[in-house]
Amino acid sequence: MNTWGMDILLVRTFLEIAATGSFVAASKRLFVTQSAVSLRVQKLEASLGRTLFERSKAGAELTPAGREFERYALSMLKVWEEARQQIAIPEGFTESIHIGAQYSLWPRLGFRWIDALRRAMPEISIRAELGMPDRLTRFLIEGVTQMALLYTPQARPGLQLEQILEEELVLVAAWPEPDMDIAGRYAFVDWGPEFVHAHALHLPELTNPGLTLALGALSAEYIIGRELAAYLPARAVKTHLDSGRLHLVPGAPSFPYPAWAAWREDMDEGILAEALAQLRHVAANADAEQEAVMGDLAELSEDGEVATLGDHVETLPGSSS
Repeated sequence: MNTWGMDILLVRTFLEIAATGSFVAASKRLFVTQSAVSLRVQKLEASLGRTLFERSKAGAELTPAGREFERYALSMLKVWEEARQQIAIPEGFTESIHIGAQYSLWPRLGFRWIDALRRAMPEISIRAELGMPDRLTRFLIEGVTQMALLYTPQARPGLQLEQILEEELVLVAAWPEPDMDIAGRYAFVDWGPEFVHAHALHLPELTNPGLTLALGALSAEYIIGRELAAYLPARAVKTHLDSGRLHLVPGAPSFPYPAWAAWREDMDEGILAEALAQLRHVAANADAEQEAVMGDLAELSEDGEVATLGDHVETLPGSSS
């Protein structure tokens, strides 16, 4: 490995420790031993002539010198990623964009966004990434990706956020003519703390069913094959509803679940404007599909309206409330 490549490896290691506050957690994320992480930090500290972390039983905290170096580390990584991506642009393309999304946001949104980008900007090479919110946010900060779709974005300096659509989580079952008497046939899909709280408050009989899936929309395939019920995004399950593989549960409340676009502030303005325009267009079409599902659910409900699961309080991205 050349000297520059080694420097980047040391910088990545430093940023992982800074993000996790732990040498152990960083070693797991980097798929190396804790001793390898410690050795890299020692090399970096020796090169800089300053101590970057204060170690304790609680973890690792940045020293004043470490906090100062963090800004430069992020800049170094960003320049490296830009150079790597620019050099990797295939022949026949002039620009590139690297986008990411959570699993549940790829079908019927992310994939269609890629199609729209390819039609609107045929000169741009596209790379797509899968990840959870913390990973996607880290990639955005480090410059690995320029834009991402995620449910629970973190407000960070240098990033911009825009709510791109509001998912509706609906209760569906893998058998015909279901009702709310589904205890024993229910799989709890963990959609985050707000959903968990609202679910426990209003559907206590279905809380702690003994089966929890933190798999997002991928849970659909599991419940279909085992004739179970679960809360899933209306947009994501529409094809299963249309085919009769899944069925809406009449009278079940829905849960609003916003999806966000996040992007780096230093993105090329022209690429950003076109990418956002195409994403908004795709999201508008996805909204139309979701409205069709919600209309069907309303028709199945006694009063023609769909109740909301819990008191959904709109919060700022990154809020813990």
